[in-house]
Amino acid sequence: SFDWNDGLFDVTWSENNENVLITCSGDGSLQIWDMAKTKGPLQVYKEHTLEAYSVDWSQTRGEQLVVSGSWDQTAKLWDPAVGKSLCTFKGHEGVIYSTIWSPHIPGCFASASGDQTLRIWDVKTPGVKLVIPAHQAEVLSCDWCKYDENLLVTGAVDCSLKGWDLRNIRQPVFVLLGHTYAIRRVKFSPFHATILASCSYDFTVRFWDFSKPNPLLETVEHHTEFTCGLDLSLHNRGQV
Repeated sequence: SFDWNDGLFDVTWSENNENVLITCSGDGSLQIWDMAKTKGPLQVYKEHTLEAYSVDWSQTRGEQLVVSGSWDQTAKLWDPAVGKSLCTFKGHEGVIYSTIWSPHIPGCFASASGDQTLRIWDVKTPGVKLVIPAHQAEVLSCDWCKYDENLLVTGAVDCSLKGWDLRNIRQPVFVLLGHTYAIRRVKFSPFHATILASCSYDFTVRFWDFSKPNPLLETVEHHTEFTCGLDLSLHNRGQV
């Protein structure tokens, strides 16, 4: 158990050391922790000026890069071996809620924001690569399909999930309706190209298959409070 003096909003595991993880917190800082050295953080990065709300470790082999997203409307790129950020990505006009690396395209990440957009970035160029006006509401979460490098999903305060094909962003490729309050987190299945899971302030976790005429597979109602996060096991197909 690690303690920090402010709320911790997100966590990401190192892709090259099973004992290392990074958290991000309400004071705008990122913390690197090592489970083999439990005294305190190995390193603290304090550059964001408002809450650091999202952090993700790149899964592309050969690069050790971390991206963070903040309520200061910026995303920052980090190399955990370097004491300061490598660069800062500006463009969002609202708080950033989610920053997620592409599992397919090296150096590419997506961000979801309160400015109602999904944006695609390339670490080799400072400006935004693509702006998708995804919802007419704050976008709280996004994720990449594990089987199609052009497909992403967004979840928003309008209670909808939308699928986006980067080759044609005029219309969503699917819209999933059913949640009754804001969708806080959405994740694609690591095992099925068309299955995803979402959780919401309506206390439920829902499983979807967007290829089916009736896409809602299951609604899980075990929680008695807001459901804020979820993830799917890479090892056990049925485990969330």
